[in-house]
Order: sequence, then C-alpha cells, then structure tokens
Amino acid sequence: MSINNLDYLQHLEAEAIYILREVAGQFENPALLFSGGKDSITLAHLAKKAFYPGKIPFTFVHVDTGHNFQEALDFRDALVKELGVTLVVRKVEDTIKAKNLTDATGKFPSRNWLQTYTLLDTIEEFQFDACIGGARRDEEKARAKERVFSIRNAFGEWEPKLQRPELWNIFNGKIHKGENVRVFPISNWTELDVWNFIRKENIELPSIYFAHEREVIDFNGQWIANSPYVILEHNDIIQTKKVRYRTVGDMTCTAAVESSAQTVEDVIAEIMATRISERGETRIDDRVTEAAMEDRKKGGYF
Repeated sequence: MSINNLDYLQHLEAEAIYILREVAGQFENPALLFSGGKDSITLAHLAKKAFYPGKIPFTFVHVDTGHNFQEALDFRDALVKELGVTLVVRKVEDTIKAKNLTDATGKFPSRNWLQTYTLLDTIEEFQFDACIGGARRDEEKARAKERVFSIRNAFGEWEPKLQRPELWNIFNGKIHKGENVRVFPISNWTELDVWNFIRKENIELPSIYFAHEREVIDFNGQWIANSPYVILEHNDIIQTKKVRYRTVGDMTCTAAVESSAQTVEDVIAEIMATRISERGETRIDDRVTEAAMEDRKKGGYF
C-alpha cells in the first residue's frame, strides 16, 4: 500500500514504528518505560508490530512509586509475560532508603518528584542509552516542547532551549558518553488517537479504564481514590462513585472521572464530548505550579 493511501491512524502507526526501528538501529541498549497504562501498552503493541515475527529488542522498565493501582500492576505483569520481554522494576521506596531522601508527606503524599532519582539511578545501573516513553504533545505544555528524540545531559537534565532540530523524519541519536536520549514515538498522537487505535487493533487494557464503583473522596472537585496512601482528614467524606480513569499513575495524585463508559466506544464518545484535557482533569500534581511538569522534566523526569 502506498503511503499516500494511508488514513491518519495508519500514518501515525507507520511513523511510530519507524521511530521504534530507528531506536533499535541507533542505540546499543535502549529501554521502554512501561507502567501498564494505556499509552505504554500502545507502545508495547507498536513495538510488537515493528519487530514481528522477532522479539521486541527492548528491556521494559517500570519505576514503581509504591502507590500504584493494583489493576495496572497486574496487567503489567501479565502483558510482559505474554510478550516474553524482560521487565526491570525499581522502587522509589528503595531509593528513599538508599539515598536517605525525605519521603513525600501531606494529605496526598505523591512520590512523582522522587521518581526522578529512581529513574536516573536505573538508567545508570543498566547503562541505558535511550528510554522510550509514551508521552504525547497534547498532554501538557511542557511535553509539547519536546522533540521526538530528546537529549538528556550526563546529569539526566533536559534543556528545552538546546534541543536538536528534527527535519522531516531525520532523528539524530548521536550522544556523548554519559548522555542519554528519551524517545517519544507517539508524541504526535492525541488521547483520542490512542483510543481509536486501541479500538482498531482490539488492544486489551486494565479494567480501571472503564466504569466501575470505587470509594473516593472529593478534593477541589476531583475524585481521589480512598487508599492506604491518602491521609484522610476529619471532614473528608468517603463516597462510592461510578468512575473510570483517563490516566493511571500514583494513586495519591491521579483523579478519577465520573463515568458510565463500559466499552472502548463509550470511552471514545466521552472523550469527544469533553473540553477538559486528560491531565487537566485527572492530575492534581500538575497544579502545584504553572511550570510543575517542566521543572520535573528539567530535573530528569520522564
């Protein structure tokens, strides 16, 4: 089939597969960051197609905050087993002990900031020269500044003003010793593109993405799961709501949305109707400051 005859989803798929093959060709020891969320599951599916009938040539890596949704962890382990890939899990809690860091405190003790230390240590431990992630430009304004191949210096830091040009589909993976690259094959995708691709390819997802009953508490209009990690206050009211998640991450900073969506088609209809972005509706950590995500990325975060 000519590339001119591809529809927009086929174009996005072809671009992502091309990028994944470029990573395999240009780097010696790449890893794929895999959390069991829909974006990294989509990446895993694309990687499977990119190298079929061979095996996926990437180690999978998960930086576990210790506050993850069990549904996502169970799905992560099952998919890794099915794909036959190696999964490296490194825990933020172990980093806190090893480096004598201060654990997160407060009502919602998110460890997202602390993830950076664990990620950078994991990159150094395994000498990964490229880490593939499922970030998309439509998620958050700092992510919209990223190139597809995003260079990190020897300290893991990102400098948005010193990014390389990417002309057409030319990706430059040349790095100096100590540097590494974060690669975002679905950077040009939107949340709706991901869901349309999931429908087209019949990709299985954790049940958490579909409507279910869950105990939640209200935090400034957002529904946070009642979990052992959230410090309840005397005026908190635990309610049982029918909800689903648009994104999964640390339970202390990821909000659910009220929903009755039982199928992929239902979810797509909801996304098409909403005017609030995925992170804007579901992530309370991005509201700390206007530049919360950019500051984290500069420090070496995903």
